Amino acid sequence: MDNKPYVWQMIKEAVENLGGKASYSEIKNYVKEKYGEVNESTINSQIVVCTVNHPSRIHYPENKKPRIANSKYDFLFNTGRGKVELYDPEKHGVWEIRKNEYGKLVVAQTGLDEYPEDELDKEIAEDERDLLFPLESHLRDFIANNIEAITVNGHRLKIYVDEQGRDGIEYPTDVGPIDILAIDEEDNFVVFELKLSRGADRAMGQLSRYMGWVKRNLSKDKKIKGVIIAKRVDEKLKYAASIIPDITLFEYELDFKIREVSINEHDERNNGK
Repeated sequence: MDNKPYVWQMIKEAVENLGGKASYSEIKNYVKEKYGEVNESTINSQIVVCTVNHPSRIHYPENKKPRIANSKYDFLFNTGRGKVELYDPEKHGVWEIRKNEYGKLVVAQTGLDEYPEDELDKEIAEDERDLLFPLESHLRDFIANNIEAITVNGHRLKIYVDEQGRDGIEYPTDVGPIDILAIDEEDNFVVFELKLSRGADRAMGQLSRYMGWVKRNLSKDKKIKGVIIAKRVDEKLKYAASIIPDITLFEYELDFKIREVSINEHDERNNGK
């Protein structure tokens, strides 16, 4: 009988025995030395699950409901890229998972706004910022919520869900999180890279890395396609995509409508009932 603890318990034990602070690599080395081979992606995922200030933790089954950070999955605090320490509410503040004004789950410190994700791409010109999504997460969430309306090479898509129940939104890999990981009607993988700016080299480099990781770790005999979605697709990006097979380019646009609302509209509606 296998009496190994759960992976999250291994992680907690590792950080406690490493002095209360550790890098992802140190945690994985500790687990491997004590418990043998444990899937590294699983360890990475469970670290995110248990880190109270990690924005991506809400995408895991353990964190799909609002709560104050006081459960068994709330014992780590992110201190920098790939580094965590044991969570102390008196030191780090009280963190929570809550719904924002749009009903979306977010990670936040109690009493403060939601925890910011990565800064906007530095390549965006100042006069373009107001015309773009204020954060890539907004574009990501819009696409994820409407993924079934998107076709790639004539095939409709749905969000990928792995064996652990982890969905394909900000899907963790060893080379960084994939913005959206989807599958088509034939279970082929589709990797989405979302860009607020027009940085062709960066976009292609990131997408290629993610596609390579999916090929090595998930795809088996299935095909892998890549999608870049940007406000504008410039000539540099078109040239780069033209020599890489299975890359599709999309542009997005915003459409706002404004209508005047009468100050008496509420009364008029009530009187009409």
